[in-house]
Amino acid sequence: MTVDHLNKLLLEGSAILLIAVVAVRLASRSGLPSLLLYLGIGMAIGQNGLGVTFDNAELTQVLGYAALVVILAEGGLKTSWREIRPVLPAATALATVGVGISVFVTAADAHLLVGLDWRLSLLLGAVVSSTDAAAVFSVLRTVPLPARLSGLLEAESGFNDAPVVILVVAFATTGPLDSWYVLLGTILMELAIGAVVGLAVGKLGAYALRQIALPASGLYPIAVLALTSLAYAAGALLHGSGFLAVYVSAVLLGNAKLPHGPAVRGFADGLAWIGQIGMFVLLGLLCTPATMGSAVLPALVIGAVLVLLARPLSVLLTLTPFRLPWREQALLSWAGLRGAVPIVLATIPLVGGVPDAREAFNIVFVLVVVFTLVQGPTLPWLARRLRISAGALGHDLEIESAPLERLRGQLLSVALAPDSRISGVEVGELRLPPGAAVTLVVRDDKSFVPDRTTVLRSGDELLVVTTDAVGEATERRLRAVDRGGKLAGWLYGK
Repeated sequence: MTVDHLNKLLLEGSAILLIAVVAVRLASRSGLPSLLLYLGIGMAIGQNGLGVTFDNAELTQVLGYAALVVILAEGGLKTSWREIRPVLPAATALATVGVGISVFVTAADAHLLVGLDWRLSLLLGAVVSSTDAAAVFSVLRTVPLPARLSGLLEAESGFNDAPVVILVVAFATTGPLDSWYVLLGTILMELAIGAVVGLAVGKLGAYALRQIALPASGLYPIAVLALTSLAYAAGALLHGSGFLAVYVSAVLLGNAKLPHGPAVRGFADGLAWIGQIGMFVLLGLLCTPATMGSAVLPALVIGAVLVLLARPLSVLLTLTPFRLPWREQALLSWAGLRGAVPIVLATIPLVGGVPDAREAFNIVFVLVVVFTLVQGPTLPWLARRLRISAGALGHDLEIESAPLERLRGQLLSVALAPDSRISGVEVGELRLPPGAAVTLVVRDDKSFVPDRTTVLRSGDELLVVTTDAVGEATERRLRAVDRGGKLAGWLYGK
């Protein structure tokens, strides 16, 4: 590549990114899922549009995997352990047993109704049975669901990529299929390895970042994203699930109260957007609209069975033992959103030279586009009809911690959300532990030093100085008052 090639590449890439950013704004106003607009951009500049020829399925698969790593890391960093911990068993069951039920029902439909052979039917069933993390995370930012449901959907979308990838790779081989118990053993082993690697990297990485004060705040986001990538690579090289490893490590790091947490999450959010845009545009480039006419009817039939039978049945059979109300099960059945993950997985048989792989890719592409267009915009409406809502979207208390290494202390920047229950509380009523003090309040772009009787208001930003010994206790106290008001935990530490 020459400098001239680089200049042209930067021009084209920046133009696509800017168009994609504008597309996000249009999508938010119209209610259309942004992934469809990204796919449309790719198709518009492809060989049936502006004439750009791109048919490298292997490169698309590799870059798609890289984008999924970043997307899962960003989702894990923003996942609240407090929300997913109560639903972890249910999410695990839905992401494993539920996936198996969905694969079998969808494969039977593809074989009996569409006439595909069993090998291709099982491959299609596995490809489309994984919910998409990017689609789920983006929808949950706009739909005010109760914490239990949003936590379950987040955990499921983070967990279910792992077993699905194993099944797709197994069904895409050209040799004889392994016995069911061999596949089951492989899935369990890879999940266990991925979970152990994710736990190890997350725990050790969080401990190291708390002990080592980095010289610049911008290094913390880089270190955290490097740790999540390390978890993926280590898990994959140890023949485990790299996707599970990256998600587990990100959840641990995101809930470890590391310094400069908001900056870390903001950096990961930006990278995830770039990953989504690049992945969807590439997938749009890879498709050939002129050859997809024959895939429309099979995609509609398979998609209808997947959405109306396979997904509801998997939710019913796996979550009924957990005593979820039928309204919540109905919403979870409709919230099994597909996105880039099935299309990326559909490149695996393309790369492997599986017979009829192009037909399978076209079916998956049409299915994802049509049913994302149907499910995404109607999910908020269904939540209202089922009377499942958490009211207005809540905002977690934003606390950014900066270590003061030589002073053996920490500087906490605390931003009060509009619905924070700290509003109306006097500084003295916060009852911060000894060794912590509110030193500055920024209100309406003006700053002042408060006293114990200063009443805090929504929108205030507080600067709190603590010693290292009480840093975590101070954060816990602030979050408790943010959720419960000034009487939260009247006896400190309880």
